[in-house]
Amino acid sequence: MTDTGRRITGTEDDAGEPSARTDLVPAAEGFSRLALEMHEAEGVEETVEAVVEFALQALNCDYAGVALHTAGNRPEVPAVTAPVVAEIYRFQLAGGDGPLVECMRDRTTVSIPDLVQEARWPDWTKKVLGLGVHSVLDVPLWTGFGAVGVLGLYSHQSGAFGPDEEAVAHILARHAAVAVATARREENLMVAVDARKLVGQAMGILMERYDLDSDRAFQVLRRYSQDTNTKLREVAQQLIDSRRLPTV
Repeated sequence: MTDTGRRITGTEDDAGEPSARTDLVPAAEGFSRLALEMHEAEGVEETVEAVVEFALQALNCDYAGVALHTAGNRPEVPAVTAPVVAEIYRFQLAGGDGPLVECMRDRTTVSIPDLVQEARWPDWTKKVLGLGVHSVLDVPLWTGFGAVGVLGLYSHQSGAFGPDEEAVAHILARHAAVAVATARREENLMVAVDARKLVGQAMGILMERYDLDSDRAFQVLRRYSQDTNTKLREVAQQLIDSRRLPTV
């Protein structure tokens, strides 16, 4: 058991060994607090911020970050604990190769105990070593519905992520994946609800101004959306703001 493992999973007795009786209590309490924070988070950004902050407390890492899968297959990076992580991500995503890319693509954990010995991504390795990082652990975030993203952990020390740290990182990643997926669904639902409200309000303006029924008002919005290659929600917002459309 590493010092980090003791910090996460138990307390020490007089001999400096973890107490078996209390091994799991701090870990359970820590993840319970994290689950509550993520449940109370108002959106995806707050959710992943809770994840990376917990990673700093629970694991032997100096930096942490989360990269999320997007529909356009261009990962976004909503949370990092330091600019160093953002720089590592930008360099890697610009080149389209590296442990983050592999982890996200294959849903495979990538552990690099010592970057000095890493030969798979020479340009990326040189960059990261130059930033003072010597250990990397990338853990996939995924649910039964598909890939969510990657939790990245970074340390100045070689060999920072042993079996204990990796096990905790996997538990954290599982919690995070479910929480992020839930937050995304809720955000998408809110966007859909807002869009329906906007469209309904815009239809009401058209119905009153041009004496149209609801079907005809919706057809006008949809036609204008198609003709201008503008999302229906945006067309509705434009009409609400200006109280007119160029053509009806």
